[in-house]
Amino acid sequence: MRWWKIAGLAGLAGVAATGAVLARAERKRRAYTPDEIRSRLHARVSESGTKPELDKP
Repeated sequence: MRWWKIAGLAGLAGVAATGAVLARAERKRRAYTPDEIRSRLHARVSESGTKPELDKP
């Protein structure tokens, strides 16, 4: 086999692996309910020790 075929196959395997990782991360992200997201955001704000600024109309 020529080196360019091996390089092409390695590149194809890399693209497939990256797609699989991204798909798994997306499924994990979409599994959160809105209440879970809200509670996680509140926890992150409280950990940072700053007060969130709210837009006032």
